[in-house]
Amino acid sequence: MKKPLFVLFLLSAGAPLQGQKPPAYKGKEEKLPAAVAPQPIAFSHKKHAAAEIACLDCHADAAEKDFANIPNVEQCMLCHETIKTQGAAIKKLAEFQKRGEKINWVPVYRVPDFVFFSHANHLKAGEKCVGCHGPVAEHDVLAKEVGTSMTACMDCHLARKVSTACNLCHQLGH
Repeated sequence: MKKPLFVLFLLSAGAPLQGQKPPAYKGKEEKLPAAVAPQPIAFSHKKHAAAEIACLDCHADAAEKDFANIPNVEQCMLCHETIKTQGAAIKKLAEFQKRGEKINWVPVYRVPDFVFFSHANHLKAGEKCVGCHGPVAEHDVLAKEVGTSMTACMDCHLARKVSTACNLCHQLGH
């Protein structure tokens, strides 16, 4: 009996047979930490964490949705209309609100468009924000400290004995 071409391809490509451990994935290495362009407004996670503001206080969507929201001007001003109302960054924030403009924050962590990542699924599995984002509460200016490459994600999943099936992160056949 002839094997289908696809099966022969998988066998020749070194795909693990049933019951065998998959080989470790090693892709392009990331250079970390990686600085990002300056933010439009100076924002210190360190100062906000010192004020006992938890990640989910500002990024509430992360607990229930795939994407973690970046707070908009109105959310920031809910506090800054009464708490720490002065300072260059707060004045700049108030100007954005007055003009009705959105703040175009520079992304620090991003995965490619063809990768599916759910903040909610990771939090529900018991992961902490620092696992993927590093110790942001210790920094005034953020840099990318934790890798978002396929190697980094695969290593994390393997270490936690979580599935590394391709369709977990990639929509195949679409």
